[in-house]
Amino acid sequence: MGLILTPFSWLITAFCHLFNNSYALALILFALVVKIILFPFSLKGKRSMVKMSAIQGKAQRIQKQYANNKQKQQEELQKLYAKENVNPMGGCLWSFLPLLFLLPLYSIVRQPLSYMMSMGDQAIQTVAAFFSFDLNANAAYGQLQLAAMVTPENLEAVRSSMVGAARTLFAGEANLQDILTAVGQQAGNLFAIDFNFLGLDLSRQPILQFWTDWSNLGVHLLPWVSAGLSLLMSVVSQRTNRMANPNAEQQKSGGFMLYVFSPLMSLWFGFIMPAGLCIYWIVNTLLSMLQEFISAKLLKRDYEEAAENARRQAILDKEEEKRRKAALAAERARRAEEKKQKGKKKDKEKSVGVDVTASRVGIRAYARGRAYDPDRYGGVTPYRDPDHPIDEDAVEQARAAKDEKRAEAQMEAEVTAQVAAEMEQFAGQSVQELEQSIGQLDQSREQEAMAQAEAEAEALAAAIEEDGGTDDAEHGDTEET
Repeated sequence: MGLILTPFSWLITAFCHLFNNSYALALILFALVVKIILFPFSLKGKRSMVKMSAIQGKAQRIQKQYANNKQKQQEELQKLYAKENVNPMGGCLWSFLPLLFLLPLYSIVRQPLSYMMSMGDQAIQTVAAFFSFDLNANAAYGQLQLAAMVTPENLEAVRSSMVGAARTLFAGEANLQDILTAVGQQAGNLFAIDFNFLGLDLSRQPILQFWTDWSNLGVHLLPWVSAGLSLLMSVVSQRTNRMANPNAEQQKSGGFMLYVFSPLMSLWFGFIMPAGLCIYWIVNTLLSMLQEFISAKLLKRDYEEAAENARRQAILDKEEEKRRKAALAAERARRAEEKKQKGKKKDKEKSVGVDVTASRVGIRAYARGRAYDPDRYGGVTPYRDPDHPIDEDAVEQARAAKDEKRAEAQMEAEVTAQVAAEMEQFAGQSVQELEQSIGQLDQSREQEAMAQAEAEAEALAAAIEEDGGTDDAEHGDTEET
């Protein structure tokens, strides 16, 4: 852990010395440097989101086309992502990087004597002995409170007392001389940190009951400021995400994450951590909003393309739904006609005298091999009297209803896949070309419908005329008779 924290502690210490040991300015500059380092990755994540919105229509068509084959669906989606050089998680991963920087920063802020001044445990105990401070009384932020006690006025006195305090504290140790040497060397690393920022003591920890400590009201209000800015950042991020993907409707979980979870997390962090980290989190949020506006300027052309793709996808979805409904209606009519013809054939067979009662299950309760239903044990099986005859008609009706439902679902999946495959002919067309193509298709459909209606009307007129001629002929024969 120390190896990971070392570069962070060096950077914060250098910034602190650069600004006359100002703790707040060091944290602000650290937040700025982190944002500058992460900005290219954040921009890459936003570009990935725009690319994902551009291929969203293709992905949806693949999902519809292979709805009954999940393995094939995943294979085709992976091929699409590889072809377009898109990472589905690319837009989400970079948003969690600031949290990764917050964790090491928390350790450095919590233990400034260890990480910013490179002091060992013995040296820290000698500093605590000078102020008669009990480090164990506040194990979480004891070093932070101890560092706040060191001021430019008492700094030299603390340094000069460290070796003497070590001689007293560790008198019984066998390696006393080594301890004294280490403490003497580390005494030069001690410096006074200026925790004051705009009248706020950043070494203090905010508390929820701010009315109990009016003298530090500003410190106790910092978490609420952080939560309010986090909510504002959520609104800004929501708007920029809509620019990247106008068709994406925010799910309930996404809305919760943006508008509830993020402010609550900022509020919680503010009350469990020192005020210095609140300042860092507030500055980080302000820089994030600035980053969103800069990204919007840099990705203006990408956002325009995303809006164009959104309009194009809306047209495609409307046309696809129209085709799907028409294809389903035609398929249902065809199957209904087939069912009607089968019913006529079955009635004809019955009229011939075919005896089908011999193939039925029978009335015996255990002779149900042919009536096996795999879904029979999905619920509680009601008790049946073994001597009670089985209602064969009810069994056949239930089986027919289940088969019909299964066939209907399969038909819808097949029609959806067929229509999705047909929509590939519009791939690569612009919005204007798409509107023109669909307009021509609508005109051809209307012409076909009008031609079909005219043909049906002519056929009906011919049938009526034929029926009238037959009646006249029959009437003439009657008069001759």
